[in-house]
Amino acid sequence: MSLSKITFTNTEGQTLSGRLELPADQHPHNFALFAHCFTCNKNLGAVRNISRALTSQGFGVLRFDFTGLGESEGDFADTNFSGNVEDLVAAANFLTQQYQAPSLLVGHSLGGAAAIFAAAEIDSIKAVATIGAPSDPTHVQHLLRSGLEEIEANGKAVVNLSGRDFTIKKQFLDDLETKSLPTVAKNLGKALLVMHSPQDTTVGIRNAEEIYHAAKHPKSFVTLNDADHLLMRKEDSIYAGKVIAGWSSRYVDIPEEPNLKSSHHVVASLGNDEGYTTQMKIGNHYMVADEPESVGGHDFGPSPYELVSAGLSACTAMTIKMYVARKGWDLQNVEVHTSYDRKHIEDCENCEDPTAKIDTFEREIKLEGDLDEKQIARILQIADKCPVHRTLHSETQVITTLI
Repeated sequence: MSLSKITFTNTEGQTLSGRLELPADQHPHNFALFAHCFTCNKNLGAVRNISRALTSQGFGVLRFDFTGLGESEGDFADTNFSGNVEDLVAAANFLTQQYQAPSLLVGHSLGGAAAIFAAAEIDSIKAVATIGAPSDPTHVQHLLRSGLEEIEANGKAVVNLSGRDFTIKKQFLDDLETKSLPTVAKNLGKALLVMHSPQDTTVGIRNAEEIYHAAKHPKSFVTLNDADHLLMRKEDSIYAGKVIAGWSSRYVDIPEEPNLKSSHHVVASLGNDEGYTTQMKIGNHYMVADEPESVGGHDFGPSPYELVSAGLSACTAMTIKMYVARKGWDLQNVEVHTSYDRKHIEDCENCEDPTAKIDTFEREIKLEGDLDEKQIARILQIADKCPVHRTLHSETQVITTLI
């Protein structure tokens, strides 16, 4: 996963702070926006876990702080639900201009309600997933019970939410009264996933039912059984992220993996617009090779020499395991650490020549088990007899033909 800090401006010219997470081994096939819960921020554990579950499946994810929260500018007291929706639209515009238009919108709690409203205004969004969302934005008023009378009387009140004080103004409540989520959900025209826990004591499961019934197909419901409202258990939020990734794959455009075929053991395919990111089929297995960013690659996969080093490490470990198994020795685990470099040839006749270098694989072996010195010495001898090791030391030939 690649994580970077980004900023963009909202409609009021205030700077909003976010984190953009990208897959570690590929360019994102789609971008997603995440709307956090009421008075939360982008760094809530559940938000991070869901985002990372999505990036592991090839999504790029932008999670950011709404105006007046976290690292974003603005005064929370002057914000409202409509402002949250506008922030999501601004975030989508930022992605469209700087990266790629988002196709997936994920919202948690009140952020889920905001996600549905925002999706209606963002043409590129094809799928929306809500987690513990209220069916009516005014639902948050029950969180403000202690200050409702003061808000009505004085126009504002300081309300303690989750151990923090927030100033809530009457305009916030007035704005909520103008929002009809069922109406928007009914006319959304985009795929909708409703996720909710039956044990949610903050936003009851009845809200999920109301959202689901208001929406038109394609729509889906997934229960988050035994989870709390904030998905504080790591396994709950990771599960939610994986489900969203799998569900949304039916509604967003994901390029097909190249169908590489060959009569050879290995085939590599590299297009003219992919830098050095090379699609590989190795036996029956698929992977990506690349070059480090320092030489113009994306570092989405191992470099060619790292692949050679990997072959040496794997072959060494397997050879040792097979030999020790035949001997019946007590080897619990073997680790083979290998790196590649070009180094000056030692004790050569022309060591002063800067071109007098040789390919060098440095290999370190760690053995765990009840082994005596003679057994260890023999194992190290066997390591030098692994097939890949012998291949690297033998004269080889590469015969090239044009297909």
